[in-house]
Amino acid sequence: MAARVAVIRFPGSNCDMDAVQAIRTLKGARADLVWHEDKAVSDYDAVVVPGGFSFGDYLRAGAIAAKSPAMERIRKAADQGLPVLGICNGFQILIEAGLLPGALLRNSTLRFVCRWTALRVDSDSTSFTRRMRKGQVLHIPIAHNEGRYYAPKGDLARLSREGLVVLRYCDEDGVPSASANPTGTSDNIAAICNRAGNVMGLMPHPERGTEPLLSPSGSDDGALIFRSMLEAA
Repeated sequence: MAARVAVIRFPGSNCDMDAVQAIRTLKGARADLVWHEDKAVSDYDAVVVPGGFSFGDYLRAGAIAAKSPAMERIRKAADQGLPVLGICNGFQILIEAGLLPGALLRNSTLRFVCRWTALRVDSDSTSFTRRMRKGQVLHIPIAHNEGRYYAPKGDLARLSREGLVVLRYCDEDGVPSASANPTGTSDNIAAICNRAGNVMGLMPHPERGTEPLLSPSGSDDGALIFRSMLEAA
């Protein structure tokens, strides 16, 4: 039976169909758009909170969407082990909803950044990285203005110590350097997860990295995240 994935649509979402298409191309997967007020979100095997500008990013990116009916249902499902993936604005929503720690601030460049990035896998034990190996370098694009991950130093140390940092921006040799950090994010963090490993937020867009023809490196590394999620589901 195909795993059923709900891709949540908010007013202002603009990467939802990209996520649906990326998942539907994978064997054994079914993806549906689910309106954020629809109770059907509870009927799925996994959830993707996509990128975009939910509710126009009024007040603060992700702040209004975090209060939507869908997020309360997603929180309860996540507590029961459901895989939940937040991409870009979805990552912002997961943080605003309290499913993940920290904050996402404006890029240190004070500009929207859109480019391909190299990412080092720091944890291969999550629901989204089980098809990867620790230390593997992925190539996935970013496109955001408020993706600079921040947490107090003590919290950053705890995240690393507990294995909750999943991906870091790095160079082609897998070294997380300042020159490889496109937005000034703390400790080069690009993705984090909860303690159970079934909720992950990342700023890069895996749905835009599933077609080798579109990748400068000829990779489909973004698909690894979705394949891992389907296995977990």
